Amino acid sequence: MWLIAAGALAATEILTLTLVLGMLAVAAVAAALVAGLGAPAPVQVAAFAGGALLLLGVARPVAKRHRHTPAALRTGSAALVGKRGTTVTVVDGASGQVRIGGEVWSARSYDESHVIPAGSKVDIAQIDGATAVVIPLEIP
Repeated sequence: MWLIAAGALAATEILTLTLVLGMLAVAAVAAALVAGLGAPAPVQVAAFAGGALLLLGVARPVAKRHRHTPAALRTGSAALVGKRGTTVTVVDGASGQVRIGGEVWSARSYDESHVIPAGSKVDIAQIDGATAVVIPLEIP
């Protein structure tokens, strides 16, 4: 029974990628090992609960911390988010250009009501396709 539960949890984890069901599957395998040793049902349930609490309480927070790529390791357009740039042309909610590093990117204002004059300093909030979405450092 525990191995069937472990298989079902593992299969569901593959579909959802939540990091929770996989850890419950490992706890179910631990309970199956305890059952294989001939332990009664309450001990099996305790092994499952203990394994689940240990994995979810200790291992999951560590795994979640390592899931996100730090800014220093980002590459491509993702590395531009959070950088500063200078507007080359007037940037509004629909169009404009901004220089980020040595490259000129098409840009638009994060707030569609803001019109950012040429030569203004901006923060890069996100990259939408080939367009930098920018926020002015000083609101005009």
